[in-house]
Amino acid sequence: MKTTTTTTMASNVDSLPGPSSSTTDEGKKKDRLNRLKNLQLRMNEARKMNHQEVVEEDRRKKLPANFEQKRKFVEWEEQEEKKRKEAEARGEVYDRVKLLEVGADEAEKWERKKKKKNPDPGFSDYEAATFRQYQRNTKALKPDLKDYDRQKDKMGEDFYATKNTLGLTQRKDSKEAVDRMVDDLEKQIEKRAKYSRRRAHDEDADIDYINERNAKFNKKLERFYGTYTAEIKQNLERGTAV
Repeated sequence: MKTTTTTTMASNVDSLPGPSSSTTDEGKKKDRLNRLKNLQLRMNEARKMNHQEVVEEDRRKKLPANFEQKRKFVEWEEQEEKKRKEAEARGEVYDRVKLLEVGADEAEKWERKKKKKNPDPGFSDYEAATFRQYQRNTKALKPDLKDYDRQKDKMGEDFYATKNTLGLTQRKDSKEAVDRMVDDLEKQIEKRAKYSRRRAHDEDADIDYINERNAKFNKKLERFYGTYTAEIKQNLERGTAV
């Protein structure tokens, strides 16, 4: 009886419907399509990102060489101006507040940089010297804009000189402006006098030149070759030179 029951159950299990081969193929096909779709989405996304990088690189190439430095400097200026306004709103002096935030090591670093950096590199050529003097004069210049606007409104078109203007215009400088110009000219004359003074003439020195230019040339020769030609010169003076 037991054997008969077991045989019947086995036959029933074998008779249950199992997964067909067509269903399995459809599942594999669907899985491959999903993977292909995901791969296409990734390729499109990579293509889009690559295009954005190319466009961004082309934009950076067209920018000036120091664009990033200028941008950072502008951002720094904006932050400084914002902090300055906040300090002024609190009734504080921003320069003093800023110095309080500077550490001792940073202050020493700034001092070393100031010592290394020479604001006046010295004379290189007349053009550079003239430009430095122009910068100094313009920095020291403090124009009276109110008086300037007042004269311009008063004179109208005659305020500016044109090609038909003969002589000086009707504009008159104030006494303070004239005094400033005179003081500046006197300072320039005094400064030039220190550097352009003539050297005292030594009457006891030997005259081995025919004019001033030749004297300067001989001094250069003596400065560079005097130590090597001293003995030859002495022999020539004594008449014992071979």
